[in-house]
Amino acid sequence: MISDAEIKKNVEAELQWDPDIKTTDVAISVKSGVVALSGFVTNYTQKFQAEADVKRVVGVTGVANDIEVRLPNIDKRPDPELARDAVTALQVQLPTSYGNLKVIVRDGWVTLEGATEWNYQKERAENAIRHLLGVNGVINSIIVKPKVSPIEVKRKIEEAFKRSAEIDANRITVEAYDGEVILKGTVHTWFERKEAERAAWSAPGVTKVQDKISIQP
Repeated sequence: MISDAEIKKNVEAELQWDPDIKTTDVAISVKSGVVALSGFVTNYTQKFQAEADVKRVVGVTGVANDIEVRLPNIDKRPDPELARDAVTALQVQLPTSYGNLKVIVRDGWVTLEGATEWNYQKERAENAIRHLLGVNGVINSIIVKPKVSPIEVKRKIEEAFKRSAEIDANRITVEAYDGEVILKGTVHTWFERKEAERAAWSAPGVTKVQDKISIQP
């Protein structure tokens, strides 16, 4: 079993390996495999990337990301200007469904509302906003409203697991009920667990994922 001290050392190394993260401004603590991040970064993308880096480390069972985004004065923008750019970004990334979405901006925080048929559209909407200059954070309140049967959802997720080089499909079971998916079984790493969850969310018709997969390094 990997100790918290070893996990902390590996997390520090992983963040140092990322040229976009200034590690001197980020503090790390680990307890029972759960990594807590604090400190500050200069844009929202860095905060998101730091969390993604940590999830790849073996032995990590959870992440609490309390990093603060401190935009340089030169990067701060009026909310109406940021809102216009956010709407344009949605139009580019989701040309057929952006009309069902609404953008609300307050103090650099962007809230997304509305509904999509697929979860990938919800994720793509957030990705489109995350990299905009002047964003302090994103609250994704988009609702997924599916039009796919539970049997079809289960089949597509199982097929996705079998195609993935990152997931051992034989160790995970899938249950689907009216858009809700329950994942059970075991994986070797937190990253593999998140990949399984991501694959489940990518299936058409999924509105909720309960990840009950346990990690056994």
